[in-house]
Order: sequence, then structure tokens, then C-alpha cells
Amino acid sequence: MMDTDDHFFFRVYEVVKKIPPGRVTSYGAIARYLGSAGAARMVGWAMNQSHSHPDFVPAHRVVNRNGLLTGKHHFDGVNLMQELLENEGAIIEEDRILNFREMFWDPAEEPDLW
Repeated sequence: MMDTDDHFFFRVYEVVKKIPPGRVTSYGAIARYLGSAGAARMVGWAMNQSHSHPDFVPAHRVVNRNGLLTGKHHFDGVNLMQELLENEGAIIEEDRILNFREMFWDPAEEPDLW
């Protein structure tokens, strides 16, 4: 039986798996899409646990609302999150995506990708 957190995490992973390559979203955008606007931190916790999900979850595409790579310490290697994002077109300086607005994907505003 799934507890409430597990169910929420699963729903987060389903959204994150839909983020197109070359795009990023924020913890808050995912929380709002799931109808839990105040749960951005819980989305972050889900991302921290995403490595245990049986399917690949592109957690590197989820950053904070300012484009900061706040979850980078949860990736193997010092700069793996940054490298993955740069491979998808992100321009990053001092752990911040400079082209964040151009890369931003909001699941609520782009339902055609679902």
C-alpha cells in the first residue's frame, strides 16, 4: 500500500518524465500543476529520492524558481547536474541557469506535450 508521500512522489515523477530535453522547470511549477501550490519543498524531497524510482527520472531538469541548481549535491560527481543541463543547451554560471526563461517549461501551460 502506498502512503500519501509515496503517491505524491509518484505523481511528481510522472510530471518530471514529461519535461522535454532542453527544457527545465521548477519545484513550484510542478507543485502548482499537481494542485499542491505550497508543496515545492516536497517536490524537492521527491527529486532527492528519484534515484530509487525504477524508471529514469530526469531530475536534473528541475531547479528552483530562480534557475539555481539547488539539488546539485544529490548527483554523483561535483558538476554532474550542470554537465547534464549544459549538454541540453543550458548556459550556467555560478550554479544558475542564465537562459532560464527561454528553457522554462510549465506543465500547466504546455498541456499539448502530455
